[in-house]
Amino acid sequence: MTRQRVAILGSTGSIGEQTLDIVRENPDSFEVRILTAHRNWQRLAAQAREFDADTVVIADSTCGEPLRTALADTDTKVYAGEEAVAQVAAGGDTDVVVNALVGYAGLAPTVATLRAGKKLALANKESLVVGGEVVMRLAQEHRAPILPIDSEHSAIFQCLAGEQSPVRRLIITCSGGSLRDFTHEQLETVTVRQALRHPQWQMGAKITIDSSTLVNKGFEVIEAHWLFGTPADKIAVLLHPQSIVHSMVEFEDGAIKAQLGTPDMRMPISHALLYPRRAVRPEEHFDFLAHPQLTFAEVDRTKYPALDIAYDCLRRGGTAACTMNGSNEVAVAAFLGERCRWTDIVRAIEYALTRAAFSAAPTLDDYAAANAESRRLAAEYLHL
Repeated sequence: MTRQRVAILGSTGSIGEQTLDIVRENPDSFEVRILTAHRNWQRLAAQAREFDADTVVIADSTCGEPLRTALADTDTKVYAGEEAVAQVAAGGDTDVVVNALVGYAGLAPTVATLRAGKKLALANKESLVVGGEVVMRLAQEHRAPILPIDSEHSAIFQCLAGEQSPVRRLIITCSGGSLRDFTHEQLETVTVRQALRHPQWQMGAKITIDSSTLVNKGFEVIEAHWLFGTPADKIAVLLHPQSIVHSMVEFEDGAIKAQLGTPDMRMPISHALLYPRRAVRPEEHFDFLAHPQLTFAEVDRTKYPALDIAYDCLRRGGTAACTMNGSNEVAVAAFLGERCRWTDIVRAIEYALTRAAFSAAPTLDDYAAANAESRRLAAEYLHL
């Protein structure tokens, strides 16, 4: 069996590290060719040595020289700068690109990967949130498959496999995040440490905060729309605190298919990489007796206004979701830096959406302009 040649964008983050776990578990299936990181050059150098990577890219140019020095005695090619990430992702002899970048920064590499006709294993949901129309058109034009890594979209993808009939509903499950048991009053004084303490998933800081506000779930609704061609009114969200049912699909005959499993991102990562085969993971066993009760509830839309904001952006189309994403990125960074309150995150999004210019049929340049404007507006609201 020929090994897949893999590029991992964001290899030092949570998804990137877990992707490398899958490579370690399946050495006969994968060959790591390209690794990229934002600024953690020490970890990137260690990964490059372990996997004998052909090429590494560090997005932060100031880290280029120490990375080159650290790998001077190897044959690994070293590049620096954000533009190099997209260029390297599209180039080379890779078969599959894992886009595990965080935020708007993932859009350019997604576009480059699809234009090169490569298989894209997508964890960067912002690519579809910001530019879903352009991304899906490129995938179709270049016949480049997109395999979702998000656990919810992987679940839906698996439930749809082999089905030829239309769906009645996509049902995306939601853990409720780290603050699901907090009252409205308690949310006004949430600390960074509290917001980062997710009860089920081990994730990076940005997505953990997005999970706590349900911005992440709103983005998943938008992502599901683009991936599966499902309109907003056929995508539902259900609170499911146990995070065992990763998502469901209801068909016109009333049948519902669900994908279940432990809350472990290695499962959807391996599915995206190996599809249509599945990985052999002998240590992974689900114990139903350890989870005797699975519960579901409506989402409190007053407590989590971001979910309805995302639905509204999806219905508006154009640059609306791009504005939501950019303002959210600025506000989350401010909260993590203790420069604003948790409740200010959604308020900054609302401020930007009511003031930003709107393009109904945007180009990639229009998305870039909307992203820049949304960030400026969020910073203005937060007095940054």
